Amino acid sequence: MSAPTTTPRRRVSTRALVVVGLVVALLVAGVASYYASSHPDGLEHVAGETGFLDSAEDSPTADSPFADYTTEGVEDERLSVGIAGVLGTLVVLVLAGGLALALRRRTPTPDDDTARAREPERA
Repeated sequence: MSAPTTTPRRRVSTRALVVVGLVVALLVAGVASYYASSHPDGLEHVAGETGFLDSAEDSPTADSPFADYTTEGVEDERLSVGIAGVLGTLVVLVLAGGLALALRRRTPTPDDDTARAREPERA
């Protein structure tokens, strides 16, 4: 009996993983967001049911370009929601990527290795 042959698993590069993740996130934000429920969220629904929705004040950001998950100035609702979703996703990904880059573990420099070699060993 011969041993079964196995092919070595190819490692997925970080760049490919990031690109595929970005494409999937943008597709979900731009396409699938249009099919989200048009019903009010839980808090808004309860406010309407209990009768205090009319006493609510507008948010200070109610006149922002992306208020109510739409894009100001874009008449087509599907396109308006898609643009808002894509831009919102890009903003979150840029902020998260920047935070990840700022907090990433850095490889030790030759100076760090020299400094560690000079430190006395601790018991």
